[in-house]
Amino acid sequence: MTAGPGAEMRVPAALAGERIDRVVAVVSGRPRSAVRDMILAGSVRRNGEVETAPKARVSIGDLLEIGPWPDEPGPEPPSADPTVAFEVVHQDPHLVVVDKPVGLVVHPGAGRRHGTLVNGLLARYPEMAAVGESDRPGIVHRLDRDTSGLLVVGRTTQAHERLVAALAARQVDRRYDVLVVGEPGSSSGLVDAPIGRSRRVRTRMAVTADGREARTRYEVVETFGQPLATALLSCRLETGRTHQIRVHLASIGLPVLGDRVYGRRDTGLAPRPMLHAAELAFVHPVTGEDLRLTSPRPADFEVVLASLS
Repeated sequence: MTAGPGAEMRVPAALAGERIDRVVAVVSGRPRSAVRDMILAGSVRRNGEVETAPKARVSIGDLLEIGPWPDEPGPEPPSADPTVAFEVVHQDPHLVVVDKPVGLVVHPGAGRRHGTLVNGLLARYPEMAAVGESDRPGIVHRLDRDTSGLLVVGRTTQAHERLVAALAARQVDRRYDVLVVGEPGSSSGLVDAPIGRSRRVRTRMAVTADGREARTRYEVVETFGQPLATALLSCRLETGRTHQIRVHLASIGLPVLGDRVYGRRDTGLAPRPMLHAAELAFVHPVTGEDLRLTSPRPADFEVVLASLS
């Protein structure tokens, strides 16, 4: 196998436990010294995270994204697509707040180069192409494909950098409406548990001792007994890890209704994980204005909610 721009591979059993620089050298045909320099430069990702330690050991099933090499062109930047549908709830010369519909992928990635929110944003705001990372211009934070609701995008480099910094400093308030399976043991709570890549299924996240800090607060809004025990929660993120709410709630016995990855069972009640980014609040990075925006729950969420009693 020769690794070209953005080449990907799953680590087979034969290479499990090997150093990542050796694995990349084997699959790319490049000298180990060139591979080491590439890893140190941040051009190798493992399971979506940049890997900068050449001696790091890989595990079976790890997804490696290799390249581009210094002498190879990078991936083609995303193109504008005016057919991508989404609602804008706030816009000004510095930023945009989008109400993302269910089923829309936020930015291009492995296996999905077109038809994403980024492609739609570039059609409306072409200047965004020069903001942030070239493959995900303007993007400050993400929502899963099947999660609906609010996210903020930077239109200028200044606004983007300040929004990213505010998110890292936990100065952005993000509240979610969530339907869960189970009976909450208290009216509110805090899940404070690190999240990292699952050792059993490398495509999933899990609560792990060596994971990154993650904190989720929740309040019980309403509980239901029929057709099974469920509850409507209001969750606030203090950190923003991949699948954080889904992983945290599943870890305390309250998996998100409709989540067939972390919920481990199909209740037949929901077509997707019942998770909606309902509220977003932050200080405008340029004007200093306090912004608080809300999004009503989408129709499919309300249908499921109405079926509970």
